[in-house]
Amino acid sequence: METDRDVLDLNGVQTRGTGFQATAGLTGLGLPAVDVQWLEGAGDGARFRGQRVLSRDLDMPLDIVGQDRDHLRRLISRLARAMATECSLVLVDEAGVRWSTPVHRVGGGEISLGGGERDLQTVITFRAPDPFFTASTVSVQRVGGDTSAAPFLSSLVTLPVAASQAIGDIQLDNIGDVDSYPVWEVHGPGRDLTVTSPVGEHLRWTGALKAGERLIVDTRSGTVRDGTGANRYALLAPAPRFWTVPPGTSTASVTFLDTTDQSAVVCSWRPRRWVVI
Repeated sequence: METDRDVLDLNGVQTRGTGFQATAGLTGLGLPAVDVQWLEGAGDGARFRGQRVLSRDLDMPLDIVGQDRDHLRRLISRLARAMATECSLVLVDEAGVRWSTPVHRVGGGEISLGGGERDLQTVITFRAPDPFFTASTVSVQRVGGDTSAAPFLSSLVTLPVAASQAIGDIQLDNIGDVDSYPVWEVHGPGRDLTVTSPVGEHLRWTGALKAGERLIVDTRSGTVRDGTGANRYALLAPAPRFWTVPPGTSTASVTFLDTTDQSAVVCSWRPRRWVVI
């Protein structure tokens, strides 16, 4: 459990003999609930219109063990301070990848101190407004750049490259099990960027970048800014689609005109999962 000011190791009792220990019985790590929309017509049944994933609640049993009664009180105080603000629940999978989701305490935490005791058990209820766990690692794919130093596309080394334009397919490997939001970082010179999703959705920016200039398109926040932070959203083509990277392996396409060997388009994203075990 991490906050801006502290990190609580929830495996501390097992590794050091004192501290905090998440015990068996943690609930809420399964698939989160969904709100499904249906279109009810005059005929039989209904038609599916879409869904949104709801926030999830987690009940976490904790065993708190101190060196003595005074140390136990200090551990309780530390836990209370951490739970007073938003914190992050962090899980580490077998490959060593950290997956986290922000949580808020919404209940639980009842304790009972007995005479001379140096440990106690409690259950804390958290609510995760973002129901997905996001990876700490960033997946990156690059289009363009100095082709004398590296292939134009590491996964498509035979792709022909024209001197004045970066055009080609880019392989997207999303290790998560839900869609992830890409961030597009474009390095000039070049103009008229178009990135097309695996299912044909288009996101086009009609502006131009000089050598050394940079453009950042964040699809999650829906923002388009240059390297100085200035808003360049107005140069998007009509009806932009801030598409997402689907789970698994898929192929998108990128076009960027009037480029040089210094031009590049970099796509990065943090994979997300419903469940981490």
